[in-house]
Amino acid sequence: MNATTKPIIEFRGVSKTYKTGTHALKDVNIRINPGEFVFVVGASGAGKSTFMKLIVREEKANTGSLIVNGFDLMKIRNRSIPHLRRTMGIVFQDFRLIPTMSVFENVAFAMHVIGADRRKIRKDVSAVLSMVGLGNKARSMPNQLSGGEQQRVGLARALVNKPSLIIADEPTGNVDPNLSYDIVAKLTEINKQGTTVLMVTHDHNLVRDFQHRVIMLEEGRIVADNAAGGGNI
Repeated sequence: MNATTKPIIEFRGVSKTYKTGTHALKDVNIRINPGEFVFVVGASGAGKSTFMKLIVREEKANTGSLIVNGFDLMKIRNRSIPHLRRTMGIVFQDFRLIPTMSVFENVAFAMHVIGADRRKIRKDVSAVLSMVGLGNKARSMPNQLSGGEQQRVGLARALVNKPSLIIADEPTGNVDPNLSYDIVAKLTEINKQGTTVLMVTHDHNLVRDFQHRVIMLEEGRIVADNAAGGGNI
């Protein structure tokens, strides 16, 4: 990407201090351009969770400028936050599936929220379940699935509205190493189709194997940014 490319995420001098006095982020400056795949790494307490929470506007920065998908997150009104979140798909470590809904219904729920019509829901949910290898599990309930399958349902849910940005917060944290590799391979495949992917991980083997850009946080500061990829941070 050249310097004139408009970033999909831009932090300028962003700091976040919680009411407890914890300085979670300190003067963070970063640009993530459309189509990038970025790993965010760092020890526990480095600021990774706060970094992600600011992007989805679960938390607000104290100082600086933060633009995500064209939304100014320092000025955004509460009623506009759902519109921001509809531009992104979010994959959680703990899956967050609705236990009383089938696989199909869990994924369809994301489309119901934005008012999609029934025919489009049926078509798009079936397509995205096939994409993540769960076409034969549409009627299954979450408790009938393995951890890896549940995470793939979460991935399908994040993808079904065709977001420009995928936020994946430790998506491999609750699955075994082989399934971790499969999930990141699927995210990489999605990224190659043009979707920006931002993924927090503590798994340095994945970072090494997939050779994407790596941002390292330490005590709330960005201490390394391997913008060329390669994972050797």
